[in-house]
Amino acid sequence: MGGKPLQYITISLTVFIDVLGFGIVIPVLPIYAEHFGATTLQIGWLVGIFSLMQFFFAPVWGSISDRIGRKPVLLIGLLGTVISYILMGLADTVVLLFVARFLSGIGGANIGAAQAYLADISTPENRARAMGLLGAAFGLGFVFGPALGGWAGAQFNYAAPMYIAAGLSFLNIISVILFLPESHRPGSGKRQALFPGIFAHVRRQQYFWSIAVYFLVILGFSMMTTLFALYLKHRFDLTILHTGYILAGIGMIGVIIQGGLIGRLVKRFGETSVALAGTLCMCAGLAGLGFSSSFGMMLFTSALIGVGNSLIMPTISALCSKAADVEWQGRALGLMQSGGSLARAVGPVMAGFLLSVGVGPGHYAFLPLIVASVFLAMAGAVMGILSQLQKTQRIVSPR
Repeated sequence: MGGKPLQYITISLTVFIDVLGFGIVIPVLPIYAEHFGATTLQIGWLVGIFSLMQFFFAPVWGSISDRIGRKPVLLIGLLGTVISYILMGLADTVVLLFVARFLSGIGGANIGAAQAYLADISTPENRARAMGLLGAAFGLGFVFGPALGGWAGAQFNYAAPMYIAAGLSFLNIISVILFLPESHRPGSGKRQALFPGIFAHVRRQQYFWSIAVYFLVILGFSMMTTLFALYLKHRFDLTILHTGYILAGIGMIGVIIQGGLIGRLVKRFGETSVALAGTLCMCAGLAGLGFSSSFGMMLFTSALIGVGNSLIMPTISALCSKAADVEWQGRALGLMQSGGSLARAVGPVMAGFLLSVGVGPGHYAFLPLIVASVFLAMAGAVMGILSQLQKTQRIVSPR
């Protein structure tokens, strides 16, 4: 794939730690906040503020990484992450939890710089495979994050997972300093505004259709993850420990697919076809989750969601990356991540609202899950459009 194996390992580890921390709080944060007397509205904002900060800061970090390099941006983000988890562990009020989540969102917004680093050291024809490594890191984060959060929260206390995440993030800083050389040579220093400058540096149809798919997929997926612990508790009488293990299983599916299979699938079928298959799998999984009345059905549809997500994420990232000029990789991918962060901020609020409207005996969370599946159906329709554009206009030739 070009580059050195140690660089791939280190940048993947950086993403893994970011997602690990995010995954840790999924089964723990609502109960942790409730312990301090947080209202349901405050809990919703605690879930959403992390992604809201990413929405604002992802393109900023991407732009800065194009100017000063990827490594400094990664280190600043990781330092902010360490501080945020320490504050979260020390929190004794809802206000301090909000401050910690605010800082965590800003620090975690450096994911665009991580993707740009990988784009720097990989060739265009192997970019989907390279992005698949990041996807595998995401998957591992969702394997160990929720499992660790659920286990440590149940075994010790709600603060324990936060301190574990802080320690791992600190070790990550050391690994970046020691093993990650700068991949991007900063330009002349000339600054150019993200808008409208980016329009001149991307293949517009491929780029913006890719962002639209990314937004819709994450919107539906974030609705599911936000209410998943409540869904399992009220429909199947399961605990946060069970929630962590089931989410870990979904993450393991991602590791298997994105860590080894995605490159072969893309080589045979192409990015758009693989992404389209992913949207259909996730759409069916979300709808099936809404209709599930048995434990086995719930596990099967959860697995479908994991398969779909694993097929979509690296292929959409590759399509977006290929649509941008080399010197605009950081800004282009940062803007895509910003769109995903906006979806993660909107999704929890929408899920909470629909949850209050659509609760019925034996059908807890039915309405938000069905609405989430509709968003994935819309994403599938957009991928169909992108596929037709690929065939008729040949817009996805590698950069």
